[in-house]
Amino acid sequence: MAFLRTIDKPRIRELYDEVLSIKADLGDELVILAHHYQRPEIVEVGDFRGDSFQLSQMASDQQKARYIAFCGVHFMAESARIVARPEQRVFHPNLNSGCPMADMATGPAVGRALDELTAILPEKETVVPVVYMNTDAATKGICGQEGGLVCTSSNAKKAFEWAFQQGERILFVPDEHLGRNTSHTMGIPDDEMLLYDPNQVNGGHSPEALRKAKVYLWKGYCHVHTWYTPEHIEQARQTYPGCRVVVHPECCSNVVEAADAVGSTAFIVKYVESSSPGDTIVIGTEVNLTNRLAYEYPDRTVVPLSRSLCPNMFRISIEKLRDTLRAMPTMNEIIVPDETIHGARLAMERMLALP
Repeated sequence: MAFLRTIDKPRIRELYDEVLSIKADLGDELVILAHHYQRPEIVEVGDFRGDSFQLSQMASDQQKARYIAFCGVHFMAESARIVARPEQRVFHPNLNSGCPMADMATGPAVGRALDELTAILPEKETVVPVVYMNTDAATKGICGQEGGLVCTSSNAKKAFEWAFQQGERILFVPDEHLGRNTSHTMGIPDDEMLLYDPNQVNGGHSPEALRKAKVYLWKGYCHVHTWYTPEHIEQARQTYPGCRVVVHPECCSNVVEAADAVGSTAFIVKYVESSSPGDTIVIGTEVNLTNRLAYEYPDRTVVPLSRSLCPNMFRISIEKLRDTLRAMPTMNEIIVPDETIHGARLAMERMLALP
């Protein structure tokens, strides 16, 4: 398997075997979900791996599991709690494994922004909230209550298309770069987008400017992906002549424009899978995924555009997973208030129903 290098370290092997033993004891009652950005040994021990969209689908599809252990950052485990059945219980190996971008938006702040925009826009015009999966449960709850939906980088364009069928404008929260790149794919020019700063009145814009815009982009970003620059791509092409560069849509638009392909982590995995032996693929996303793909496809050259690690994903360790599984159901359970779950589930279900 791809992860023998880490699993064969004595301490990692010991913990890994303990997790396997707990899994064997619980059988179908336990399912472990692992995000692509997790450490190698976490991905290896998971029952399913994927991006946030795939894992939300997998969480909603679990019929036999009583316990869902989600190995990703905190908002992902909350999302699993939202779509899971009431009798199922969701656990997270490290409750301190958060997401700085998710923290850039809150439910109350999004609610205030929608109120501000509604007060300024013509009476019959509607602003539809579209919130990225990378938000907390309260933000998803407001979105659902206000007629919006959740999206991921896999289905952001479909979510935008759905939203424009419901209203004239979109408030996209919280990743300005994914919002801008998605708008570009739909032919929306930059002069019809506004960067909305929640810390300023009316997002920092005049009523006239707000009325002219079609998409409001929440001021937020992912530090892993804004690390990359066009200069990184230029250097990669010099170092690896004939290479292909694929990047994540959370990158800045000038990086996306300079790349050969852009897509979610699931897209990037398929991009490498569909390449040919001898190809050189340069990847602009979190380095754990790139390193794993390089190991899984030794007959081609797979390298990072530049090393960019998500420290919060890295807070999930095999030891913390073992400790959480041992202590279930008394440790690290994800609890979301019922009143929040209702709105958030509406927003998630609208996403899962997209074609």
